[in-house]
Amino acid sequence: MKQLIYFMCFITAISCAEKKEKIVETTLEKAQRIHEDVITIDTHNDINIKNFTDSINYTQKLETQVNIPKMKEGGLDVSWLIVYTGQDTLTDEGYAKAKENAIQKFEAIHKLCEEIAPDQIELALTSKDVKRIVGSGKKAAMIGVENAYPIGTDMSEFENYYNLGARYISLAHNGHSQFSDSNTGEADDTWLHNGLSDLGKEAVKEMNRLGIMIDVSHPSKEAMKQMISLSKAPIIASHSSARALCGHSRNLDDEQLMMMKENGGVVQTVAFSSYLNTEKHEARAAFMKSIYQQVADSLDIAWYERSQISSLSDSDKETFMENYPKVLKIGKELAANKEDAPEAVNVADFVNHIDYMVKLIGIDFVGISSDFDGGGGIEGWNDASETFNVTLELVERGYTEEEIAKLWGGNLMRVLDKVQAVAKEMGES
Repeated sequence: MKQLIYFMCFITAISCAEKKEKIVETTLEKAQRIHEDVITIDTHNDINIKNFTDSINYTQKLETQVNIPKMKEGGLDVSWLIVYTGQDTLTDEGYAKAKENAIQKFEAIHKLCEEIAPDQIELALTSKDVKRIVGSGKKAAMIGVENAYPIGTDMSEFENYYNLGARYISLAHNGHSQFSDSNTGEADDTWLHNGLSDLGKEAVKEMNRLGIMIDVSHPSKEAMKQMISLSKAPIIASHSSARALCGHSRNLDDEQLMMMKENGGVVQTVAFSSYLNTEKHEARAAFMKSIYQQVADSLDIAWYERSQISSLSDSDKETFMENYPKVLKIGKELAANKEDAPEAVNVADFVNHIDYMVKLIGIDFVGISSDFDGGGGIEGWNDASETFNVTLELVERGYTEEEIAKLWGGNLMRVLDKVQAVAKEMGES
């Protein structure tokens, strides 16, 4: 009898200890555990080819918002590196010039993964690649193309881009392309194709055939509707937020969000200040304008408003983008010490958009992106080293590990798998 009592006391003690252990996990500890366990994917990070050389590259903690040391520090597993080309004339000359720029960016990404740091980062082409690479302890790079403009009118270039590693492509950027109208047409209600051109409709079919995700973050609403109607596979918005919370034409309204759900796609909420909270962004931007100018003047650097960048020469634009992160970093450090600085758009504002979209369309259709090194970055998630703060905010709002895993890339990988499965079916039919 005494032995039985001892045994029961022993079992009770263990049970109490287990309960106590579960109770003492703080929100911070829970967030750290989840952040370590899930695969974190950021679907939009711009690049400058000058940071992909033998002497200056992503193995170093550069001023860039994304590089390998910052990814390691913040626990960011996968970075979609972007082949971005600005809009020019819809001519063979314009296409040829843009194509050269795009190929240089493809080559830069391959050089990083294959020559500069193959022991630290590897190019992923499928969800299986992502799991294998991250499981091996390395970082994964994936390639997205922001603007199909450099493809010109040669449809075989889509397959070339696919072979170079592109796994999503946007048919337009800031300006109507030969394929699609851009959201920028809203400003003066001027359109080139009233959605997609005939070439754009062919492009949708070709991307379906190849297994490339169609990105609708920059095309017009009408173009998006036509893409969804034509596509046999789900689509993505690689870096867009909710228009109901912030009325920027780059964001998706409720009708578009519902269409994304019905299509089975995913909307990658973007940490871009002006797409999250207009009032806070404008107050902060007005305050920061003079500070950035002071920093640029002190460094003898030419500084421009975002609206002026498109009119710059290629060399001036390249110089500006090279200096941009340096000026921003110093400016933000100066602003942090000023008591009269308006509140910056922050991680809470970002997750407000996630909350809104999850409530409207469900947890399975929402994801996360930053637009780092392309204008993105908010207080609390201003570069890859601060990635954990997003997970912490999600945990504080009650999201479970399973839900956080979906938001941080599970949903995107589901779409990629489906897109590639559709391509396989089309190839077999």
